[in-house]
Amino acid sequence: MEKFIENLHKRYATKEFDLSKKVSKEDLENIIEVFRLTPSSFGLQPWKLFVVENTEIKQKIMENSWNQKQVWENSYLLVFAKKSEINADLVERYISKTAEVNWIEKSNLDWYKQMILSFVENTSKEELDTWAREQVFLALGNVMSYLSEKNIDSCAIWGFSKDAVNEILNLKEKGFESVVLLPIGYRSENDKYASRKKSRFEVWEISEII
Repeated sequence: MEKFIENLHKRYATKEFDLSKKVSKEDLENIIEVFRLTPSSFGLQPWKLFVVENTEIKQKIMENSWNQKQVWENSYLLVFAKKSEINADLVERYISKTAEVNWIEKSNLDWYKQMILSFVENTSKEELDTWAREQVFLALGNVMSYLSEKNIDSCAIWGFSKDAVNEILNLKEKGFESVVLLPIGYRSENDKYASRKKSRFEVWEISEII
């Protein structure tokens, strides 16, 4: 079996991490780079990844995450967040960056800038929030796939108070809102969920070639 698929078979939502093993700084840097390189609609990247290492902060977040201990006991707690405001400033920053890295005049990108601005200006705040959240999920999937390739364990968590996490990490003041938590590390031998067989519908049930 292809190695990538084999590693996906091995991964599971880890509930208990081995605290004697820690994800290296080098691996963490690569994880952040995978996040950075994730594709997004228009290329706008309406997100930010907050990496929590401080145990006191992790404990506060755990207390607002139904006391799921993997939120506290891990190598790092990744907090995927979306931008609170999708506006012309974000578009301008992205266009400027694109022109810079491609060594072209910004004016050559006016057509693209106007296309993005049209989307932003003609989409409701509620729809833009949903759109930004969906982009974050793209990054989450990308990172989780990379983690499985590196045999680093993780557990995506939606069961937490977003308002509390936003306050603990001062996200609103930074212009972001929490979307999903991802504790990462290495599974403990005592995690009973590690031995459970993966439950997935059959290929013919979840795919159709037309």
